[in-house]
Amino acid sequence: MDYSATLIFAIASFGLAAVLIWQRDHVPAKLRRGLATISLVLVAFAFFLIVYAFFSAGRA
Repeated sequence: MDYSATLIFAIASFGLAAVLIWQRDHVPAKLRRGLATISLVLVAFAFFLIVYAFFSAGRA
């Protein structure tokens, strides 16, 4: 099975989280909580996809 889309999604979601952490002083206060929530959901889903890929790697 091809996991390239999962890898790209994981890199993008972790990259968004890193940018939000590093640039939190430059993000407007009204957007900060919403972007943090969206980023948290994306990172959690990416983590789930990574774990699922490891568990299903041995199956055909």
